[in-house]
Amino acid sequence: MNMVRVTFYSKEDQTVLVRTCAPMDFAPSSRATDKSDRFHFWDYDSDKYSHTLSLLPNQVHSIEILPDRFVPTFVTWHPNWTVSRTW
Repeated sequence: MNMVRVTFYSKEDQTVLVRTCAPMDFAPSSRATDKSDRFHFWDYDSDKYSHTLSLLPNQVHSIEILPDRFVPTFVTWHPNWTVSRTW
């Protein structure tokens, strides 16, 4: 699977950010009170402990598919994907 470059509005930083990510799913967040569907990414550029990036569709400016591929070694939990996976 290919990595992506995500350009989005960060509510926390109140600005537009660009991150290199691995796409994970499109589903409600188990952590959010708003159960709207959102994009879930693994954020390789994150400077925080948690590399999970969950974005509502209206936060996303663009998603560019990159030629770089990723290996999902970051998936250390038993996922219950909404979008089925072959990896």
